[in-house]
Amino acid sequence: MSSAAKTTSGTGLPWKPSSSQGSRILVVRLGAMGDILHALPAAASLKHSFAGARLTWIVEPRWAPLLEGNPYVDRVALLNRESRATLFESYRSLRSERYDIAVDFQGLIKSALVASFARPSRIFGFHQTQVRERLAALFYSDRITAPSVHVVDRNLDLAAAAGASASLRTFPLPQGAPEGDLPDGDFVLASPLAGWRGKQWPMEYYGTLAKRLREANLPLVLNVPPSALAEIAKLPGVHAHVSGLPGLIHATRRAAAVLGVDSGPLHLAAALDKPGVALFGPTDPARNGPYGGSMRVLRGGSAVTTYKRGAEIEPCMRELSPDIVFDALMESIQAARAPRTEQAY
Repeated sequence: MSSAAKTTSGTGLPWKPSSSQGSRILVVRLGAMGDILHALPAAASLKHSFAGARLTWIVEPRWAPLLEGNPYVDRVALLNRESRATLFESYRSLRSERYDIAVDFQGLIKSALVASFARPSRIFGFHQTQVRERLAALFYSDRITAPSVHVVDRNLDLAAAAGASASLRTFPLPQGAPEGDLPDGDFVLASPLAGWRGKQWPMEYYGTLAKRLREANLPLVLNVPPSALAEIAKLPGVHAHVSGLPGLIHATRRAAAVLGVDSGPLHLAAALDKPGVALFGPTDPARNGPYGGSMRVLRGGSAVTTYKRGAEIEPCMRELSPDIVFDALMESIQAARAPRTEQAY
């Protein structure tokens, strides 16, 4: 555990496996896309740090494709809440194995209840001052005060407190699969929607940006749900792409660059080390920005950090004009295409 991290309850002692058959670890991160991506390095660190460990990750069904083929996850358990019957079956499946520890990376009452229901010997979670729902911390045997700022690093702090001796900053993701129509050549991919409207970029700006990108022979592709197709149709020159998670992963891998707001598709692009531009307003990019150095962050000068889920686009997002974004995108693409100069020894 990092020397700056603090365990404020429980034994305060690093956990050690109690069986010669290896440790049994439950990772609790039910959703959503960006949050699951941010927990991938922590889960990998836990699996890597314990010889013979068996790691189970419980997740909501819609996000399970993100964990397909993950070499650090031995079992994916689904929390299906469609009905009482499916929920009961989910809990029955979860309890079909025993766990030495559970690590709740979500910090909600529902995730803490899931961790508790699994009946592990110990439950690790964030301190009540670092979770969205403070009552969740009551379920933890070990509450960790994470010193890091970015969510990925905080998750690594929590994994270290649970006994991970090494930090693997890796994002194992499936290849995805073609879905929907995409341009044959290079294109810029954007996913304009976010969990709440205050984080979004004005939709009409995408039409203006598409015109500038066409002049550079780069179509603008917007990945959207079917419900947004009517609005996208009003934007001239924009290519609509509708897909599930496999299609989004495939399209992100193919894109020459990605334009994103603070939402899951942006963090997917960062996890895949794609070049591009991240547009930030009310949320703090130091905490929630794209992880790694592949993407450039733009934030309006009037931005004030808040996590209140505003129903209207923040004025600071409107300050980021299509011309500013176009220039940043082209710079990012050119930097990615430039040959790397090898250091001479």
